Amino acid sequence: MGCAARLESFKVWLRELSLAVEASCKVPRVALGSDAPGALPAALERRLRELGYDVLRLGVLREPHDDAWPHVGRAVAQAVVAGDARFGVVCCWTGTGVAIAANKVRGARAALCADAATAAGARTWNDANVLCLSLRATSEALGCEILDAWCATSPTEDPKYAAMIAEVRAERTFEAPP
Repeated sequence: MGCAARLESFKVWLRELSLAVEASCKVPRVALGSDAPGALPAALERRLRELGYDVLRLGVLREPHDDAWPHVGRAVAQAVVAGDARFGVVCCWTGTGVAIAANKVRGARAALCADAATAAGARTWNDANVLCLSLRATSEALGCEILDAWCATSPTEDPKYAAMIAEVRAERTFEAPP
């Protein structure tokens, strides 16, 4: 088997593994975390429950609470990667900090989204599994619109994007050019 055929076989195997992990999550549960309480996390939790999801509350949303954004971002991503949640939603003041922290967890693909189209694109083309939102810039209505777009979208089967997703999954880190 040539190198190209082995690579294609590996990509197929990786996609099947990803689908198996997602399917193994017995309860349609979402990991929801925030480093600060407020209207947005409360609205997101209500909307997730309306959509039929069980909500695993993390960060300040549970006792004892943890309000450090690196811990919250990491905890949400770890819940997703471990199969305790189908996907994650995590908030901090800018959304950037929790996105950075979540992306440090191997297997997490966190996306900071400010609108519904970006959320749908992150799911479709990047197979993102952690939605990151800004507490400062996201209203309750906008947050629910973004969440609805995220939940209504699944990853593309387009081989071009599947190959790119597989490439990112296979890399532990990317090195800076010399």
